[in-house]
Amino acid sequence: MIDRMLAIIRQEYYITKRSLEVIIDLFFFSSITIVVFGFVSKFLAGNANATAAYYLLIGLVLWEIVRVGQYSITVSVLWNVWSRNLSNIFVTPITAVEYLLALMLSSVIKSAVVLTILICIVRFVFGFDILRIGFGNLLLHYFNLTLFAWAIGILLTGIIFRFGTRIQALSWGFIFLFQPLSAALFPVAILPSSIQKISHLVPATYVFESARKNLTIPTTDWNSFFIAFVLNCIYLTIAFFFFFFLFKKSRQSGQFARNEG
Repeated sequence: MIDRMLAIIRQEYYITKRSLEVIIDLFFFSSITIVVFGFVSKFLAGNANATAAYYLLIGLVLWEIVRVGQYSITVSVLWNVWSRNLSNIFVTPITAVEYLLALMLSSVIKSAVVLTILICIVRFVFGFDILRIGFGNLLLHYFNLTLFAWAIGILLTGIIFRFGTRIQALSWGFIFLFQPLSAALFPVAILPSSIQKISHLVPATYVFESARKNLTIPTTDWNSFFIAFVLNCIYLTIAFFFFFFLFKKSRQSGQFARNEG
């Protein structure tokens, strides 16, 4: 099992290393976003809006954990579809569970690398040390945001298997629906009351709200952590259920084979 999962992770490494598209989407896009909005935050800080500036920076850095984690899972599947290699993978003894677990581990590695780069950029270019929220808090936030990214990525992977590349745009576009819903860049109180009710069903909302509190109060907000964790567990369970349901339907309907046609 471990050897098969490591083989998938090694494949991910070679795809990432040799694909300009992946390098741009994961590393360049994340970095340039932080640089652009970093200057916006400096403008806000220079106009007596330091709090808003810090909210923007910490929200953008943490948001990339979600974006990169989800992107890594779904686009990795698409690369195998585009190269007509997906069937070859499942001809081997690897199971769907092992394949998903390997993609999840690969997404952790990629998001951790991107997060490290972004922390360095905001620290040395814009003078904002994200570790002021506490290293332990950062790890807890990373953990919950990664679980959320997995849930979205696994669900989208199942949809790709079932409906093919005609819905491939969801792989890099769908996640941005959750950026305003999770109040990534601003307090959730800014949202209309009706939207706030939806926002409180999104695990990432509790992470971003907690991270903003940590800017002034570094004490761990265990209540928010556990609410986010429970919601993530529920959504991950649902995502796995739908993935295996759609995966089975894809093979029964012949869509799995047509995906590479």
